[in-house]
Amino acid sequence: MNRFLLDKDNTALLIIDIQDRLAAAMKVRDDVVKNCLHLIELSKMLNIPIVVTEQYPKGLGQTVAEIKDALPSYQPIEKLTFSCCEEPNFLNEIKRLDKKTIILTGMETHICVLQTCIGLLKEGFHVHLVRDAVCSRAKENWKAGVEFMRDAGAVITCTETVLFQLLKVAGTEEFKAISKRIK
Repeated sequence: MNRFLLDKDNTALLIIDIQDRLAAAMKVRDDVVKNCLHLIELSKMLNIPIVVTEQYPKGLGQTVAEIKDALPSYQPIEKLTFSCCEEPNFLNEIKRLDKKTIILTGMETHICVLQTCIGLLKEGFHVHLVRDAVCSRAKENWKAGVEFMRDAGAVITCTETVLFQLLKVAGTEEFKAISKRIK
């Protein structure tokens, strides 16, 4: 049951390849970005580390401005590999954080997000895939990617579930701020 639980002290947020040229091809771009922004804001409030990757930024551009501007610091890990786990700088950073659970968001669900999820699971991490904070150009590819990750052992969740699992209780300043954001 532990893999289903989120604890702010043992969790990191991963945002994969939400870049200008890639995001422009996504039909649900705005929803995915909005949900990632909610997760970023709560992560900042709760001191949850945030890791951002960029796939070949020379060709796909940088992280979209909305996300880039919301980050506490912009230090993306550049990669050419589809799986972030195949990029040594990425795995070194993830292991340095010393967190057991990864909240997974990004583009595209059936390619880089999927391959990274498998790599993280193989490395022994618990992965929570935020299904409304990932996307693919085609809905069928998104659906296949989500099903694949569920079958592989990832926890499939959604933005609000993650937010309230991390918040744990109502009445706090963090709860009030997040409640206001999602209304």
